Amino acid sequence: MNSPEHLRTLRGFVRRELTGKDDYLDSLAEAPLPLYERFGATGLAGWWLPEEYGGLGLSLEESVRITSELAYADAGVAFTLFIPVLTTSMVQWYGSEELRKEHLGGLAGGGFAATLGSEHAAGSELARIGTTARREGDTVVLDGQKAFSTNTAFARFIVVIARVADDPSGYLAVLVPGDAPGVTVEKRWDVIGLRASATYQVSLSGVRVPAGNVLRGNGLRLLEIGLNASRILIATTALGIARRIRDVCMEYGKSKSVKGAPLTSNAVFASRLGQFEMEIEVMTNQCLAAARAYDAIAARPDAGEEFMRVGTLKSALTTKMFCGQTGWRIASAASEMFGGLGYTHEAVIGKLLRDMRYVSIVEGGDDVLRDLVFSRYVVPVSKRS
Repeated sequence: MNSPEHLRTLRGFVRRELTGKDDYLDSLAEAPLPLYERFGATGLAGWWLPEEYGGLGLSLEESVRITSELAYADAGVAFTLFIPVLTTSMVQWYGSEELRKEHLGGLAGGGFAATLGSEHAAGSELARIGTTARREGDTVVLDGQKAFSTNTAFARFIVVIARVADDPSGYLAVLVPGDAPGVTVEKRWDVIGLRASATYQVSLSGVRVPAGNVLRGNGLRLLEIGLNASRILIATTALGIARRIRDVCMEYGKSKSVKGAPLTSNAVFASRLGQFEMEIEVMTNQCLAAARAYDAIAARPDAGEEFMRVGTLKSALTTKMFCGQTGWRIASAASEMFGGLGYTHEAVIGKLLRDMRYVSIVEGGDDVLRDLVFSRYVVPVSKRS
């Protein structure tokens, strides 16, 4: 069966822009990389956005296939290109029609969006965030500092999660234009992996936006809902990296001689690669299954209300945890197979190892997600599998 046109276009982009450029993509080059503009020219940018807003309207299941192809070449590029789904899904389900038309429509040509949620002091306890939103007439004023936000410096718009200043139990999600006065990018983090992406520390000082820019619903709940899609795609980057690791190991095995024979004929090497393939197959099926569960809700006429009722999807949590842990085992075992070379910058396996590590850290570390799974899907007997 022939691949869909968008996958053929994607693979052409990967060959032209990413293949063979590991050193450049791992260099923490100035962001955004010029290749992102060229990706926009392919017509694939914002592929998940509804057609009415200029996107291709592709499902999350199809996004898994796209993300795996991108992450095989470079997970940082994949992360940069898909992470706006966290922001746009909140706007799509809970923003006014005016907000959707004005802001979502500008991304399909290659624009970016970002979400500002995490803070240093609050850590994983987002209910403790210090950023505040106060109403002054028909405007909302934001003040605070956010710790980790990818794409912010070049985002067309951002969604800020903030505490209501006069209601400690209230939270808002507020859409802010990227060039709004008072939004200051304080620094770009020198991350150890995903170095083709750009994550920032950002401060907000007297940032004013119309009250109509507040999304409908509790801000923390909206963030939970937005994280469903991005967590599944983060898990998918582990799949793409793992596929690349398998192939890198096979190339190394063909050229490496052990006891007068190629490493590929060694029984220990063969069993390791067989194990990798089994784990890759399960990761693939899990990512696709989680995406289908998400798509089943997204296709409903009352999708926004159903997502609001469900909140965090169990499949999104477990898929990210499983793929992050499994991918790390694959990357760690593969680096050992390279011997001393695996602990240098001479072999690409070191980059792949560093890229893989992020899966179990961003958007909730594994211990945070374990606690979520326990409290929401183990304690309530009716929700257990």
